[in-house]
Amino acid sequence: MVEIALPANSKIGKGVAHPAPEAAQKPRTLKIYRWNPDDADNPRVDSYTIDADDCGPMVLDALIKVKNEIDSTLTFRRSCREGICGSCAMNIDGQNTLACTKGLDEIKGDIAIYPLPHMPVIKDLVPDLSSLYAQYQAIEPWLKTDTPKPQNEWQQSREDREQLDGLYECILCACCSTSCPSYWWNSDKYLGPAVLLQAYRWLADSRDEKTGERLDDLEDPFRVYRCHTIMNCAKACPKGLSPAKAITEIKKMMVAREV
Repeated sequence: MVEIALPANSKIGKGVAHPAPEAAQKPRTLKIYRWNPDDADNPRVDSYTIDADDCGPMVLDALIKVKNEIDSTLTFRRSCREGICGSCAMNIDGQNTLACTKGLDEIKGDIAIYPLPHMPVIKDLVPDLSSLYAQYQAIEPWLKTDTPKPQNEWQQSREDREQLDGLYECILCACCSTSCPSYWWNSDKYLGPAVLLQAYRWLADSRDEKTGERLDDLEDPFRVYRCHTIMNCAKACPKGLSPAKAITEIKKMMVAREV
C-alpha cells in the first residue's frame, strides 16, 4: 500500500487567539499565518481581534496595530504605504493584493492573511522573492543601444511614449506571478507574468535597439509559452495592469519575425 505524506512544516495548525479589548466598539478578527524558521513547529494561524474604530482603514494599518500593541513578533514587509513600492504584497481574503491599499471595509467577516502563494516563506508573511528577482535581472531591464549616448536624454515621440502606458507602472509586487498556476508549476523555467510584463516594456520602447536579441533570449518553449491566458494575473494586479496582454504582444512579435 502506498502512503502519501505531506512534507514537514506543510500542515497548518491552530494557533493562539488574542481576544478583543474590553471596550472595543467595532471588533474585527484577523487570522494571520505564522511560521518561524528558528523552531521546529509547523505553521499556525493566530487570531487577533482588534477595535476597527481605533485603527486606520487599511489592512496594513491593522497589521501595524497588531504588531505594535498585541504581538511584536509578527513579521511582514512594508514601506511606502501608498501602493507604490509593492513591499506589503500578501494574500488577503483569498486574493493577492497590497495590504496598504486593501480596505478593512472591503472584507466581510474575519480577515484571512497569508503570504503570497507558491513562494518559499522566510518568516510569517515575508516570502522569499529571490528567484523572481533573478529572473527580472535575466531580462536585462535597462535601455540597450548601439547609438552613442546623447548629450541630454534619449528622446521619443509622444506616440511612442504612450506605448509604455500600462507597462512602466508595474511595481514588481509579484501578486500576478504568484497567482499564476503555470508559474507555480514551472517557475524554474517560465518567467511568469511580472517579469514578462517588464520584458515587453523594453521590447515596446522605441529607444531600445536590441529587440532582436531580447526576442532571441525569450525564444524558449517554457520562458514565454507556458502562459495559457487564464487572466489570473490581470485580476490580481493591484495597479490594474494586464500582464496577459503584454505576453500576447510578445508572442505576436515572435511570430511576426518568423513570417
